[in-house]
Amino acid sequence: MRADRLLSLLLLLQNRGRMTAPELAAELEVSVRTVYRDIEALGASGVPVRTDRGPAGGFRLMDGYRTRLTGLTPAEAESLFLAGAPGPARDLGLDAVLATAQLKLRAALPAQLADSAGRVQDRFHLDAPAWFRDADPVPYLAAVAQAVWGQRVLRAHYRRWNGEVHRELHPLGLVLKGGIWYLVARADDSVRTYRVARFLAVDTTEEVFERPTGFDLAAYWEESSRRLEAARYQGIARLRISPRAQRLLPMQFGAAGTQALTDAGPADAEGWVEVELPVEAQAVAVSDVLRLGLEAEVLGPPELREAVAGTAAALADRYAGVIPETT
Repeated sequence: MRADRLLSLLLLLQNRGRMTAPELAAELEVSVRTVYRDIEALGASGVPVRTDRGPAGGFRLMDGYRTRLTGLTPAEAESLFLAGAPGPARDLGLDAVLATAQLKLRAALPAQLADSAGRVQDRFHLDAPAWFRDADPVPYLAAVAQAVWGQRVLRAHYRRWNGEVHRELHPLGLVLKGGIWYLVARADDSVRTYRVARFLAVDTTEEVFERPTGFDLAAYWEESSRRLEAARYQGIARLRISPRAQRLLPMQFGAAGTQALTDAGPADAEGWVEVELPVEAQAVAVSDVLRLGLEAEVLGPPELREAVAGTAAALADRYAGVIPETT
């Protein structure tokens, strides 16, 4: 571990120039005292580290010195595919490996390309989780990831919507969608998707499995997403919506709302238009329509209009009475 840390220290000084002991300690996640010991060790090994005294001081390499000890380990090479996603890399336990790999890669680049890479990193950042939602607790993500890397059979205790099950899984890949981790795995001769946060327990066995020939994780996920989207909607609601609702529709219903507006009929004198919006099961559809409040009217189907009217009437009855006293 110390040899890896010394190399990281050397590459930090090479890539960033002068750095103070507290800055190095924060980057390497060690104490300041450890940094001083490591600086002495680098000097003893022949690395020309210079110490600048004073408030603006710190450590730096002698001008012109560059190391070429930048070979990537297999784990570091693999981690580079997560270079744009530091949060997911941390979730998978690869943040330290990724940081070392990036240092090595930048050290190996010519100065001009290294500067360009630094500018990209300074100007673009990927934040995968969605707004206004706490991330799923994923205590077993690291274990699941190790099973994926090693092609190890996974015995899992999983919580479904209708109860708990035990499964023997062949983990094929992990997908991060909107800040939520999913495991794609083979179980009972079929490939299925599991939400990682719903694992109640996992046991990684020593048994190694063979990946299905030609399995493409990205292609599977795209097709699975299409099937889920098609199964999600169970009907079409015909709505009359106000200009304000027209602005809300894409925000509240995503691509379905945008498409509904694209296909909308002509506006009336007050700017209201008729749209056809794909909706889920009736209970969900009622809730979705009521989110638009007085800015929308259900024209059909009749059963959805009646359900919305019934819910609105029930709400009116509830709020018509006197507010009950609380103790």
